[in-house]
Amino acid sequence: MKTPEVPEMFAVHSALPRISKWSVNVVLLAVVVGLYLIPSPIDPEPFVFEGPPPALEGPLTVNTRLQRGRRLFTGQLKGPESFTADQDGNIYTGTVDGKLWRITKDTLTFITQMGQNIPECGTSMDYEPICGRPHGLRLDQDGQLIVADSYLGLFKVNPLTGEKTLLLSNKEGANGIPFGFLNGLEISKNRTVFFTDSSSRWGRRHVRYEVIETNHLGRLLSYDPESGRVQTLLDSLYMPNGIVLSPDEDFLMMSETSIGRILRFWLKGPKAGTKEVLLNNMIGYPDNIRLSERGTFLVGITTIRFRGRLLPPFLDLIGPYPAVKRFLTKIIPLSWYNVLLPKYGLVLELGMDGEILDSLHDPDGTLTWAISDVFQQGEQYYLGSTDLPFLPVLEQWS
Repeated sequence: MKTPEVPEMFAVHSALPRISKWSVNVVLLAVVVGLYLIPSPIDPEPFVFEGPPPALEGPLTVNTRLQRGRRLFTGQLKGPESFTADQDGNIYTGTVDGKLWRITKDTLTFITQMGQNIPECGTSMDYEPICGRPHGLRLDQDGQLIVADSYLGLFKVNPLTGEKTLLLSNKEGANGIPFGFLNGLEISKNRTVFFTDSSSRWGRRHVRYEVIETNHLGRLLSYDPESGRVQTLLDSLYMPNGIVLSPDEDFLMMSETSIGRILRFWLKGPKAGTKEVLLNNMIGYPDNIRLSERGTFLVGITTIRFRGRLLPPFLDLIGPYPAVKRFLTKIIPLSWYNVLLPKYGLVLELGMDGEILDSLHDPDGTLTWAISDVFQQGEQYYLGSTDLPFLPVLEQWS
């Protein structure tokens, strides 16, 4: 008896599942092998926080006091990161497009371009090494702006004419190590310029890699404008960022952003040349630190680190596992990390020994979030950011 032939349509369909399963396995294997072979852009180290973030209670109790303000220059200023002011009340700041600005009340005046002024400036972080990116800035005793440009170096800028003088380039660096990421800056009464190099490995446009990698390749340095001498005061720091002098200039307070910590470095007295931890295991990642007119320290929190209901904060979760960090940086583009950041504004007020006195919150980002600086000018507080397209101004503290 002749075996009946299987209709052609059924023969084809019966083969499809076998082909599909085989193909999927091959594709999955190729993906796994490919991910394994692709080198990770980072060389991470394990880091374990001391414990879970502090509870939102006492001086950290959630409130909406940071919402009492207004936004200035929307669409005109992008990422006003830090501020300083002259005796006439003019405010100075730098933005992501490499420009320096003067703010007089509600009027904005362009001063100069730190790098090349090309149309692409401000459109992508990839152009920052060309256009420049001013971070820390202060006015010296002669009324000149001293500016730390993350990519280009330390500059003196005439705030009236915009004339720039390069004091120290990133390529020169210090002790044979070029600067990778100039950031915070402060000037003492004796004209010494203190500044931070956040990393000798990663520049500002790769700041996410710097944070995830949790390396300790940052430095605190000083520059003598008279002699041109550069001195490394501290090294092996975790992304040193904002710095501020105490009222008596006997110590510097400094943030280590990537591990949520604030240090004190003694400049005078029996502890001169030594450091100590003032605040650790913080509720967020600190950026610039500024002295208020009340004699307290104001800290901008660039990203919060709150206790999760089910899982710990992201960096707490991946911190101990270098392999996980390598894998994530292989598959997640840098631009995606911003999407993961909560729009939560937070400012801390600290005492002389780093004790938390107060906090101002903007839980849903009504006024701002990702705060880089808190600069008091009279009754107003100018709130910095690294890339938001406006300037938030808090109109009252209490």
